[in-house]
Amino acid sequence: MFSIALTGGIASGKSHFAGLLSRLGADVADADEIVRSLHRPGGGGADAVASVFGRSYLLADGGTDRARLGELVFADADARRRLEQRLHPLVRSHLLAWRDAPSASPIKIAQIPLLFEAGWQGDWRLSATLEAPPESRVARLVARGLTREQARNRIAAQTTDAERAAQADVVIRNMASLEELEAAATIFYHKLESMPT
Repeated sequence: MFSIALTGGIASGKSHFAGLLSRLGADVADADEIVRSLHRPGGGGADAVASVFGRSYLLADGGTDRARLGELVFADADARRRLEQRLHPLVRSHLLAWRDAPSASPIKIAQIPLLFEAGWQGDWRLSATLEAPPESRVARLVARGLTREQARNRIAAQTTDAERAAQADVVIRNMASLEELEAAATIFYHKLESMPT
């Protein structure tokens, strides 16, 4: 089994790239999906939010009000740090359980946006980061419903592409067309296939 952590800034194209790798045969997990499940009613994330920020950050059904929480943590570094201290151990536990579970694929790829910020790179055989131009990332976030200011704030709250590249084993550049990204995914996957497990 070969386990890889895939990271990159918000809206850098990680999900699309991970989807391409999945179609090629990789077993893929997404830390953001784990976080979403934790924020659902009864999830450990919703409980953590209530204990750190109060029940006013929950919806009527008991799940996290993620829009309200996002406004807080992307504007307040201390609030973001306090939330991460509670959430990160839960997410890491889920990811490691998935990593160690049997799989039909010899290649497991975990999509982890805050890989280096959390210090989890040692949990994986290899780390790869995806880079994309800042304006492309802003445009993608605006298309998802954020304002340009909100998009820039979220990008600024994260580690830079240069900082991620300095720590990653592999850097993948998402600078042009979807066809080029698909070609990069194919090359990357075949390189993984050829590496000893």
